[in-house]
Amino acid sequence: MNETVSTGTREKLITAAAAMIARAPGEDFSLRHVCDVVGVKLPTAYHFFGSKNGLVEAVVEYGFDLYLGQKSAMEHTGDPVQDIRAGWDAHVAFGLANPGLYALMYGTVRPGYAPAAQSRPGEILLSLTTAAAEQGRLVVTPEQATAPILATNIGVTLRQIILDAADPGLSAAVREGVVRAITGTGREGDDLAAMTVAEKAAANPEILGAAETRLFLQWLKKLNSPEA
Repeated sequence: MNETVSTGTREKLITAAAAMIARAPGEDFSLRHVCDVVGVKLPTAYHFFGSKNGLVEAVVEYGFDLYLGQKSAMEHTGDPVQDIRAGWDAHVAFGLANPGLYALMYGTVRPGYAPAAQSRPGEILLSLTTAAAEQGRLVVTPEQATAPILATNIGVTLRQIILDAADPGLSAAVREGVVRAITGTGREGDDLAAMTVAEKAAANPEILGAAETRLFLQWLKKLNSPEA
């Protein structure tokens, strides 16, 4: 098989599957249907991906490539805390614009497993929290700041996807709560008693919803465990 043709066919299969997922978020798709759209036989898909799960993993990678491509185009302000806010908003916007892809990227949970590509946004965020720490603006370590930002950002985005309704007020409130928790200050620089993110969630279960709050607290416990 010609290498150029092979690469092109593989990419066509991925984009065809991604398009099906985008049209019907949360619904299953047929591997045979994907092959029919591209105009190849099932053995071709098995050649590239080994199984339907292999194609799904490739679509997840495609989703992260798309997301990170958008993030790389963002302008950095030079203020890492402000860039964390902008990154949060970009994350939510991507999820709401691509609910099917996002659900695959973050909503499909398998204990003890995370897609390799899922670590890439965390690395970008860690570089921002590290820069904030170097400026003396964090009351926790960069790693301790990164974990709750990721957990809450994902939780807020999935919440809006589940409800099929954007809620910018919810997103902004949770974002600022996390920023205050990791910096120990208000947005305008007023000193505040730093309540932990976990305490905020437990005290206000209506923000994320009862089930989502329980899941979020479980995530935080795991992320902050010595083995994490």
